[in-house]
Amino acid sequence: MYKRVLLKLSGEMLKGKQEFGIDPIVLKYLANEIVEIHNSGIELALVVGGGNIFRGAKDAAKLGIKRAVADYVGMLATVINTLILQNALEELGESTRLMSAIEVAELAEPYIRRRAIRHLEKGRIVLFASGTGNPYFTTDTAAVLRGIEIEADIILKGTKVDGVYSGDPEKDKNVEFYKKLSYSKILKENLRIMDLTAITLCSENKLPIRVFNISKKNNLKKIIEGTKIGTLIS
Repeated sequence: MYKRVLLKLSGEMLKGKQEFGIDPIVLKYLANEIVEIHNSGIELALVVGGGNIFRGAKDAAKLGIKRAVADYVGMLATVINTLILQNALEELGESTRLMSAIEVAELAEPYIRRRAIRHLEKGRIVLFASGTGNPYFTTDTAAVLRGIEIEADIILKGTKVDGVYSGDPEKDKNVEFYKKLSYSKILKENLRIMDLTAITLCSENKLPIRVFNISKKNNLKKIIEGTKIGTLIS
């Protein structure tokens, strides 16, 4: 179905039911799901958020620190998450490369687009850390930007819900589930699937997004095989 895919995971996915940090059971589960699709021949890149450790804008307000400072702390949180996920993937025998938008020479390669593409072509899973390397941009925007740069066929956004709804399904049972959405509808109705910068980038570059529940076993594999799961944004 796809040749090259970028998978976006939120930091919240990694913490499971904990309030903070990384749940080892969830980490192992996600690593196995990722390895299974990579072994099918997909060229795979990953972007992981840092919200299980530190959330830029929200935590900036709580701590009374500048937004830019908080965003840099959030970037470091993504480095922690990607390092741990990289290790989990390598324990399963995968060849990986970690590339960072900010310099952490002892831990990761600097992000260079042509080098990232070469790693993918050689069959390595590439993990992108540190967002875009700039404050005021989310990891959703970073995922879309990297997806465009590496010429991914699609962005897969793995979440804890089945897709996109017109409201909060936990608070209102009458909300509408969307199987398909246009970029313009999301922008017009301000649906908070990704931040609007990310959606605009996807729209301008005609990069589709599929939002799905990665907590359900084999959902990721089914999408790669062509099953219509979750919500397609195009």
